[in-house]
Amino acid sequence: MTDRSWYAQTAYGWNEVPQQGRSTERPWIMRFAKVRLPWGNTDDITSVNHLEKFSPKALRLHEGFKKEREEQIAQNTYAPSPYELIDFHIRDDHECFRYALLPASSHFWIYMLGIGRVLFLIFFTLSIFIITAEFIDTKKTLTDIINDYNATLTVLLGLPLFCWLTGKAVIKFLPSLWLKPSRGPIWELNRRTGLVTVFDYKNNGEYKKNGTIGELTAPFYEFDAYIATSPDSQGMPMNVLYLAHRYRNIMINFGALLCPGPETQPACALWDFIQNYMDVSRPLPDLPQYEEYRHLDPTTAEYDRLTGRNPRFWIDMDDATFKQVVREMHQRVASIDTFQRPNLMAAYVTYVD
Repeated sequence: MTDRSWYAQTAYGWNEVPQQGRSTERPWIMRFAKVRLPWGNTDDITSVNHLEKFSPKALRLHEGFKKEREEQIAQNTYAPSPYELIDFHIRDDHECFRYALLPASSHFWIYMLGIGRVLFLIFFTLSIFIITAEFIDTKKTLTDIINDYNATLTVLLGLPLFCWLTGKAVIKFLPSLWLKPSRGPIWELNRRTGLVTVFDYKNNGEYKKNGTIGELTAPFYEFDAYIATSPDSQGMPMNVLYLAHRYRNIMINFGALLCPGPETQPACALWDFIQNYMDVSRPLPDLPQYEEYRHLDPTTAEYDRLTGRNPRFWIDMDDATFKQVVREMHQRVASIDTFQRPNLMAAYVTYVD
């Protein structure tokens, strides 16, 4: 028998959804999100990037660091790294999934490295083609051709190379300069309490002056998932998952967690994952990042005991097997049947949109 005392009274379970009031019409939904996703009948599935986030190899590396840290603590020789002293406001375990982004100052160096590298490789490749074509057509020496394009090559190759190497050097050797915490989390899905929280940093459109963070909180079952579609710069439709409260102006855009794309299936798979994660009547989603926490969640621990699940299923998995699991997840996401499912929440809510 599962011990439910660890969970709050507000914890979400699909078999315990209460009757709710008539939903409120949401004008933003009518403008941007035409598709409301149904509740229930979920698959044990998630978006592929969420599965790949922690590979077995990464888990083993983390386990090695953890053991080494424990040994050093026991020997009184442990010195914490600067990273351990930073609160990044991110948490993803058996209790809650809390999301935050690095500040703009951190992204500056990341973009400097990434964009500089991409532009350098593009311009370097183009330069080779141009110099080769000139060499064939004019019969000039390579030295003369390079001298002819010296100023152009300096700008097109020098600046991107400078950005690439500078960004790489800062990120590798100066973590205190680029790796800084954000002002706080953006949203939280709490399995233990069954509540969804959006952290509010604005007050009537203005940033709060006293440094306090507002929290907009409501039960998970009062939210609905939507797919919003908008064109990108080339006119291609890009889909992103939203979670919107039925009665209040509380909304989560999952675009930072799952990049918008032309397909709707990844967003549908993420919605299945969210429902499964929040539902304490079922075990935690069987994903690599939750393996070390499974014994701490009562429902999951009881399920694993009854099924005899190997507690090191993911961490001991070889790379070839994991790649096969990822391929199979791609196939399952591609064939997800979300839009053919009935909306089981309609038994508890009267929808107006």
